[in-house]
Amino acid sequence: MIREFLYKYYIDPIRYGQPYTLVDTLTYALILIAAVYLVYRGLRRYKIAIDDELILSTLPFVVLGGLLRVVEDTGMITSDFHFLLITPLIFFLIFAIAGVALFLGKLAENAGLVSRYSRVYGGAGIVASLITAAVLVWFGLTEATIALDVLVTILILALASSLALWAFLVYGLKWDYASNILYKLLIFGHMLDASATSYGIDLHPIHYVEQHVVGSNLIELTGTAFSMFLLKIVVLIPAVYVLEIYRREGNSDLWYLILLAMIVVGMAPGIRDTVRMVLYV
Repeated sequence: MIREFLYKYYIDPIRYGQPYTLVDTLTYALILIAAVYLVYRGLRRYKIAIDDELILSTLPFVVLGGLLRVVEDTGMITSDFHFLLITPLIFFLIFAIAGVALFLGKLAENAGLVSRYSRVYGGAGIVASLITAAVLVWFGLTEATIALDVLVTILILALASSLALWAFLVYGLKWDYASNILYKLLIFGHMLDASATSYGIDLHPIHYVEQHVVGSNLIELTGTAFSMFLLKIVVLIPAVYVLEIYRREGNSDLWYLILLAMIVVGMAPGIRDTVRMVLYV
């Protein structure tokens, strides 16, 4: 019975690209919460400050994760290794890569080889992202296409919606703290996700589908994928408010990590969906 349960809700969805269910969605959410706590304990133990520098230098790995998912979408990897690039396994892969880079960066800083660990840590993420992007450009030029009009449209949607929400928070609700660069990245990441989903399902010639439980049910209920913008707004406004309360109560370390986790779950799939639609894969 346990074997059948594991295959039904965890193994088969990865192997066959099936949509998410409530069971695996809740499971991965719990794993994410546990991972944030374990990362928090690990950073405290090795005396790595949890601050803007750490979060910003981690963002290249968020981009890397989104790009590697597209590598899997292209089908260029035919061996079983491609399963490592499928959610949720790719999260563990990126976590391991980022962890090694962070550890090496800290060693380099302690040895006096670099002034700040982030030069090695963030630099490794940037280089890896550029290499992956180059591979995808090569694939687009030789095997598929590169639809720049799709890219421009999605980015315009993301930027316009991000600016509108940010302006509402700052000028409408008078939340000046929403101008913090990390809150801006949080807003943009999720609006990019909403923009890519909306365009992919309602406007793209391939007509992609939403695999997540809440999103797919909302789209079915409203009849349009543009309802994802409403979902993001309903989630982001109270999220920013609660996060700021949490930060002001003195829990800055966990605030940074929770905010990073929220940026990841919006920005990474947004990048993945945008790039795969540009390549028509």
